[in-house]
Amino acid sequence: MGNVGLVACSLRIPSEAVCGAGNYSRPAKCRGAIISTNIFLTNRKGYPALSQRHQKLMAQLFQHKVQFYLTGRPRHREKMLPYVQYLHFLYSKLPSQDRKTQFEAPYLDYLQAPLQPLMDNLESQTYETFEQDAFKYNQYEKAITKALEQTPEDKESVVIVVGAGRGPLVRCALRAASVANRKTQMFAVEKNANAVITLRNLKISEKWDNVTIVASDMRSWRTKERADIMVSELLGSFGDNELSPECLDGAQDFLHENGISIPCEYTSYVAPVMSSKLWNEVKVHDSLKSFETPYVVRLHNFYALAPTQRCFRFTHPKFSARIDNRRQAELRFVAAESAVVHGLAGYFDAMLYDDVTLSIEPDTHSDGMFSWFPIYFPLRQPLRFQKGEEVVVDFWRLESNSRVWYEWSVAHGSGKGHGPIHNPNGRSYWIGL
Repeated sequence: MGNVGLVACSLRIPSEAVCGAGNYSRPAKCRGAIISTNIFLTNRKGYPALSQRHQKLMAQLFQHKVQFYLTGRPRHREKMLPYVQYLHFLYSKLPSQDRKTQFEAPYLDYLQAPLQPLMDNLESQTYETFEQDAFKYNQYEKAITKALEQTPEDKESVVIVVGAGRGPLVRCALRAASVANRKTQMFAVEKNANAVITLRNLKISEKWDNVTIVASDMRSWRTKERADIMVSELLGSFGDNELSPECLDGAQDFLHENGISIPCEYTSYVAPVMSSKLWNEVKVHDSLKSFETPYVVRLHNFYALAPTQRCFRFTHPKFSARIDNRRQAELRFVAAESAVVHGLAGYFDAMLYDDVTLSIEPDTHSDGMFSWFPIYFPLRQPLRFQKGEEVVVDFWRLESNSRVWYEWSVAHGSGKGHGPIHNPNGRSYWIGL
């Protein structure tokens, strides 16, 4: 592997073992790769070919639009032509872009502010984008169907959809009731006045005779009805970062004592990452606030120093006298390679009901789902780690009467270097209650 170098930087492609691990990511400033002819094998027909691991590496580089430069002495009469033709062949083998890939393409390494749907009403275009995610709603329909099948056949079940938006979850619940062959009474609770208009029109046009539209914040609505099932889609890129815990804690008053919340559990995950591209994108703003703000981003040019670890976990419902949604976690990672930590990548997975799940965590990512991108927590001061060194990450979820915020820091396990605590007391970034 030492015969493949990178143009525009002094780095080398990792060893074959590292390439085989699938954790390679092109350094942001590298635009090309030099390939020596002596790394090519010869196939049965006498033409050049690459090993499986080299082919996998090439596929990753193709996705990053890297240019290739052939060097070395050719071993064929046609000079470099067979090598060029082989590279064209490898490129032609790349799978065609599916809907998810097409959707994500404009957002690669593009930093976006996380949504605050509790404070701000979502725009129609945002709803429309999320509603295109067929996989997510298929999973919700499966979960609601399984939950309804647990109810007696002769019982009319009460289903409350909180944060109903423009109605996709209501449709899921109606289809699930048909599949499970259960009678239901439904309530669609939504605070966004524009979305409520859409819901009322759908009630008429799609004949939602058993659905009551409620124009209210789920936390302040009062009803004598008690639900068998409460359904919501309040999750953010970090699971709890759009205040699903606080919303559902208030809304769980609607549930029977043995009622079901969908989702019933979600967990956030963190990994230290190297990405000079993302760090420099944050640095452009040249402010403390920009480095103490998390960003939703489709990570592309990055390297994860270690696999993700669980950070915070929430379950619903939780009928206890006092619910505390503050959290603290200390996570210890071992750097797989020598690298610079520019920030932390955050992900989540969720259990909707029974064995029906959603995930953007890399090892368990739901195939074809695109409703959520990872979240990126930058570091003000990048830290360098050698291979095998321990990366210590401290993470806090804190709250006041009016807001929730995160604080984070990264340090060497040896104690030789410690970065600052980011966003103390929510001074730069917070989510409004």
